[in-house]
Amino acid sequence: MTDRQPIDRESVLLAAEALVRDRGPAGLSMRKLAAELGAAVTAIYWHVGNREALLDELVQRTVAEMGQIEARGATPAARAESVALALRRKLRERPHLIALVHERGLTELMMLPAQRALVHEAHAAGLRGTAAAEAVRVLQFHVVGFVLVERNRERAPRQQPGEPELWDAETAEQDPALAATLGGAPDPERLFELSTRALIASLWGIPRPKE
Repeated sequence: MTDRQPIDRESVLLAAEALVRDRGPAGLSMRKLAAELGAAVTAIYWHVGNREALLDELVQRTVAEMGQIEARGATPAARAESVALALRRKLRERPHLIALVHERGLTELMMLPAQRALVHEAHAAGLRGTAAAEAVRVLQFHVVGFVLVERNRERAPRQQPGEPELWDAETAEQDPALAATLGGAPDPERLFELSTRALIASLWGIPRPKE
């Protein structure tokens, strides 16, 4: 007879979250979850209810986790950048869970803590009213859009011809350094840092640091 491992509600939720992160919602079943935990299926139901109730709980946990963003830095610009970095990281860490939140109509609630953190830093930079609101929204849309582009590139089929073949002396207008860079693999970390700082400098009225 197979030994059953003792479980509690938290261990069930953590295991379910790991399954969804790795395999998506379709990869979560009560039987798979029980197998992961070495427990009886009835024990899973006892702790978290049915599958829909479990998914609802994972959504609530994701919303709460996305709210744990703390601005860091000595200036409003640095702190706004830290919020953008944290938001990107959290979105990339849990794409399937974020999709579940979106499906349940809770995306705006999930994004509120990050928005409020950015509002605080916009006010600290001297922005008010529409100018502050637009600065916050542009930065938020930038983060989300950047993550979507990253995900699409990661999941896209192999491109033929690809950028290494497409960027030559002619397409680069005789700029070999440009051709080499655009023909090579992009550096998402550097691109995100550059674009985020440029947006903050442009919309928040903060001088950009020299490279």
